[in-house]
Amino acid sequence: MNRIFHHSALLGQRLNWLIERICALLVALMVIVVWIGIVSRYAIDLGVTWTEELARYLMIWASLLAVSCGVYYREHVGLMLIKESLPPAIHRWFSLLLDVIGLAFFLVLLVYGINMTREGALQYATIFNMKMTLPYAAVPVSAALAALQVLLLAIRDFAKAALKEDISC
Repeated sequence: MNRIFHHSALLGQRLNWLIERICALLVALMVIVVWIGIVSRYAIDLGVTWTEELARYLMIWASLLAVSCGVYYREHVGLMLIKESLPPAIHRWFSLLLDVIGLAFFLVLLVYGINMTREGALQYATIFNMKMTLPYAAVPVSAALAALQVLLLAIRDFAKAALKEDISC
């Protein structure tokens, strides 16, 4: 049980570390693109038309990828008020129930996102002359990462609670 706890905690931590850096990079790129758009519109008048749309796509990817970071820190998933009002013996099972609900939600979102991305292959972003597959792919990719984080946290927390119970016996 200790090994499972350690491996799931380590994998979740490494995944979160990577996603945080990707989100920071995407936000930095978005700031640069918006800055280029502002300068080109008000200072130099370059007639650049792609900045607004690219900034939108970068923002969508960054914000949706950040969901898995929120899950890792348990900022989005969890009803702490209800959990704390329950007896301590039920905490582990209530947390597991919340994780199952969260996992189910992200898996439904993953399926929906895959279908949405398939439909995006039929739509075009005219400014970039590209199919909308890449922008729409943010939904299933983010849902899959969030589902993985929920699963890893559930394993980690359940194993950790089981270890505490074994030690206290």
